[in-house]
Amino acid sequence: MPRLSLQQDVALAPYTTLGIGGPARWFATARSEEDVREAVRLAAEELDVTLFVLGGGSNLLVADEGFAGLVLRIALEGIEAEDVFGGVLVCAGAGTSWDGLVQYTVDRGLAGMECLAGIPGTVGGTPVQNVGAYGQEVSQTIQSVRCFDRQTSTIVELSNRECGFGYRTSLLNTAERGRYVVLRVDFLLQRDGAPKLEYAELKRKFEGKARPSLAETAEAVRAIRRGKGMVVDAADPDSRSAGSFFRNPIVGADMLARVAAAVGVAESEVPHWPAGEDGVKLPAAWLLERAGFVRGYVLGRAGISTKHTLALVNRGEAKAEDVFRLRDLIVHTVRERFGLTLEQEPVSLP
Repeated sequence: MPRLSLQQDVALAPYTTLGIGGPARWFATARSEEDVREAVRLAAEELDVTLFVLGGGSNLLVADEGFAGLVLRIALEGIEAEDVFGGVLVCAGAGTSWDGLVQYTVDRGLAGMECLAGIPGTVGGTPVQNVGAYGQEVSQTIQSVRCFDRQTSTIVELSNRECGFGYRTSLLNTAERGRYVVLRVDFLLQRDGAPKLEYAELKRKFEGKARPSLAETAEAVRAIRRGKGMVVDAADPDSRSAGSFFRNPIVGADMLARVAAAVGVAESEVPHWPAGEDGVKLPAAWLLERAGFVRGYVLGRAGISTKHTLALVNRGEAKAEDVFRLRDLIVHTVRERFGLTLEQEPVSLP
């Protein structure tokens, strides 16, 4: 087998949807599970550097100074499907295009991920942050995740339960962050299932019409996302982002009351949804807007999308420092106004 090819001083900005970031000291592309094993060994034993696993770069903000370790781009691709008890098992390599996988499933009448169409990135990143949108999350269909365990140098299969999924979280980005490299994800989908039309914006798309097909639903979701600049498009400057930059905060009833008081409205007028036993989820976009950060807000070479309040965008030649400055201003202002701290969703490197 040929030795894994290493490159030096590779620019990382082109590998991210934000188009921001300095170079990687070392860079390699894994096209097989053995490549992953070799990269982990090289980083630890020969190069003595930190390893960072790169997927589609759609949820990543790279520092201006770059990364002094080894960046491993995961390019394990391929999709397989088989009928099993309870549905159809669809297995996809971690480097497979996520939107390509969604299209593969809706074309075959397999329900379960149609509302996740148009999300940039690769399959391997979806279980890490439990990707979700428009009423669906990948945790609802993930059967298992095949990973390389860097602690034991073995390949393991994590069940859905073992992944410990939560709102935009999993074992992979919390308690065991950095331990596992995702190699493949297996999804259990339903043949000829009905599309999930729970999200209000999606319901309006099909109001008064016959039930749409899965493919029609996926295309409607892409259209909604495109209207928010959330589909990667070289012709749309608003798509030079890392998606939603802040998580929707989950708070207790006391914080809901505090937010309502800060705005001067009744609690019932603050948009919120149940979250867990005692919590409620607040829309981060609503908080930003009431703190003065509206669509089109500009701070130097960074700004907020003109289409989507939560997307921080590269307005052209922006540096990571520009985005960090805008992020910090938003977090500080929202904390001062409402008493809660927003959490960043994209991964920062380093």
